Amino acid sequence: MKIVSAIALISAFLLGALITSAAPAQSMEQQIVPKEREGLDALKAGNLELFGNLTADDAVFIDTHGSATKAQVLRNVTGFRLADYSMEDVKFVQISSKSGLITYKIRESGTSHGKEFTAQAYVSSIWTKRRGNWVCVFSQESIAK
Repeated sequence: MKIVSAIALISAFLLGALITSAAPAQSMEQQIVPKEREGLDALKAGNLELFGNLTADDAVFIDTHGSATKAQVLRNVTGFRLADYSMEDVKFVQISSKSGLITYKIRESGTSHGKEFTAQAYVSSIWTKRRGNWVCVFSQESIAK
């Protein structure tokens, strides 16, 4: 009986190891870039709750108007809706074991407070893992000329 239990335990361990090695862990870049897209898709869908959940409470955003807190950004995007966007030339730098920086050029169109717009900008975002979830802690957008 002890031999059967030992064989079952070893088999379960080997099966677990095989499953773990068969499904390689995603790189940090493969986790963060989709989170950035998820935030943009939330703005496209008008889902401010999701956008807010992807943003750290202590996040800082910077654009041509200066810096803003999460609360300020959420107020500002109330009248903002992306119609379409594309991310080009995405680059990634791992900052620590729980943080990474992405940069890219965005081409976007939509409406902002009742006015249609098209724009191109360079974006930098820092994402960090807190309590098991990726959140954006910093984002800067600079208009591309």
